[in-house]
Parts: sequence; C-alpha cells; structure tokens
Amino acid sequence: MLNAIISPTSGTAEVVGYDIISQSKQVKINCGFLPESPGLYQKLTAKEFLEFIGELYYLPKGVISSRIDELLELFNLEGRENDLLEGYSRGMKQKVCLCAALIQDPKIIFLDEPTSNLDPAAARIVKDLISELAKKAEKTIFICTHLLDAAEELCDLIGIIDKGELKLEGTPKEIIDSVGAKDLEEAYLKIMGVSKIEDLLAWREEGPNNTEKEKKRKKKRKEKN
Repeated sequence: MLNAIISPTSGTAEVVGYDIISQSKQVKINCGFLPESPGLYQKLTAKEFLEFIGELYYLPKGVISSRIDELLELFNLEGRENDLLEGYSRGMKQKVCLCAALIQDPKIIFLDEPTSNLDPAAARIVKDLISELAKKAEKTIFICTHLLDAAEELCDLIGIIDKGELKLEGTPKEIIDSVGAKDLEEAYLKIMGVSKIEDLLAWREEGPNNTEKEKKRKKKRKEKN
C-alpha cells in the first residue's frame, strides 16, 4: 500500500509528501521497492536486467548506463555484469535486486525481509550494504521484517504492528527498556503477550476430553503390545 501498488480498504497515507491514492505515480517514482521474493529474469545478464528496470522508469539511456556503473561498483559486482543471473549466488542476486530498487535514485527504499532465504554470510553482506546505503547514500530505508536481531542492529526507529494496529514505536533501546527486556526479541514477546514457552504450546491443552483421548491412545498401544 505504501508503494501505491495495492489500494487501501480504508484510510490513506503520505509517502515523501505524496498521497498514495491521488498521487500514486509520484509515490512510485520516489520509492524503491524490494519484495521478499523478487523476480529475476534468469536468462538476462545483470546489466541487461538493470537496463530493463531503468527503462520501466523512463530514465534516459545515458542516466541508466551511468547509474548501473555506480551501483555495480557500490555492490562489488564489477566483472560479473555480463554473466547470466542464473549463475549468480543468492547473495549476488539479492545485490542485483537492491540495485534495481535504487536505479531511479529513490528518496526512500522499502525492503521486505531483505535477508530472506540467504545463508549467514550473504545475510551479513546485505545487512552491511543496507547500513552503507543509509550512511553513505543518505537514503531513508523502511524495513519490514520478523528477524528481530536484524531490526535491532539496523533500525533507528521500530514500530511493532499486530493485526494492523501499531502497538508500540520507538528506538530499539526505548522499546527494550519500556518492558525491562534484555533484547528486542524478549521485548517483542512481552509486548505480544507471549513470555513463556508454555504459552506457545497452549494449543496442546485446548479442547475438551484431551486427557481421555490420551488415555485411550495409551490403552490401544498396550493392547497392541
């Protein structure tokens, strides 16, 4: 919704000063978006793919070429730009997807689970790149993630959402301190009302006659033996 790709059922929002409903084109032009499971054309090279994305934004060819060179250098992909994407590792593909999200030089970048399906080494690379983008390229980055250690490490401001409701917002330290937790994971569990492993296994106790059912199962096992 914040990228003006789908319409809200109610309400509205502004992204970089533009209304997501009445000014959706301006929102898309000023936003970069990396979905959790991005699509790549495996039979294209990295350069061809990025040229295609740049043309979708109606960027001049000269601008596309110069930005591709800059992005390939930023993500250490020089020398591999003419290789087919099917031969790239997951980490390298994620880098190309980040390049695609940056090709039009957006003011804000939305990343949905940016380290999803990556091995620890590739995830580390992507997290470092996100930090560099925020610091060196001065980009605002909006991350949606369930990986709380990554959120605690990368984010300056965190919002915890439950069923569409913003339950709490603040810096990682503010959120952790507000509930007396040792880290963001423990804080999240406390805020969401799940503080013990017994709570997570409560479903085992739900429903009537669970005890009787267990007795019958044990009796049947004895009879078989």
